[in-house]
Amino acid sequence: MPEQVIVMDEAAVKRALTRVSYEIIERNKGTKNLALIGIKTRGIFIAKRLAERMQAIESTEVPVGELDISLYRDDLSFKDEATKEPSVNGSAIDFSIEGKTVVLVDDVLYTGRTVRAAMDAIMDIGRPAQIQLAVLADRGHRELPIRADFVGKNVPTSKEERIAVHLEESDAASDAVIISK
Repeated sequence: MPEQVIVMDEAAVKRALTRVSYEIIERNKGTKNLALIGIKTRGIFIAKRLAERMQAIESTEVPVGELDISLYRDDLSFKDEATKEPSVNGSAIDFSIEGKTVVLVDDVLYTGRTVRAAMDAIMDIGRPAQIQLAVLADRGHRELPIRADFVGKNVPTSKEERIAVHLEESDAASDAVIISK
C-alpha cells in the first residue's frame, strides 16, 4: 500500500479558501466585474466555495461558471478510439465574460497544461479584461510558463509523488489534500 501524507486537513482547506477569498477581493479592489470559473471537476466545487465566502465578505454575489476543457487538452482522452471522438462533459457559463476579470479555479497546479487549455477555452467563449488563476495546491514541476495568482498551499513534490484533493462534494469524505508516494 502506498505511503500517504495528509498535507492539508479539513480545517487547513477551509482556512486556505478563506484566505484566498480575501486575497482575490483585495487584489481586485472588491468583487465588481469579477467572475469565478471552475475547471471540471473539483475546481467547480472550490469556485463555489470561494464565491460563498466572497459574498459573505462583500455582500455581493459573484457569478460562478463551470468549464470543461476536454476539447482543448493536448493529451485528449477519447471515448471512442475508433472515431477519435473526444469525451465532452460540457461547460456551464450563463453570464458574459466580456470585459470581466475571470478567476480560473482548479484544485492542483502541476505542469500548467490544464490551465493553458482552460485559457484557450475561455478565449473561445469571450474576451475577458483579465484572467487570474486560483488553486488549492501548487505542486511545482511546470512545463509551461504559468503561475497561480492565488495559492492555498505550495506543496513541493517529486514527480513520482501524486497529490489527491478530496472534497466533500465529490469524494464523500472530509476535505483533505494528500500526497501519495
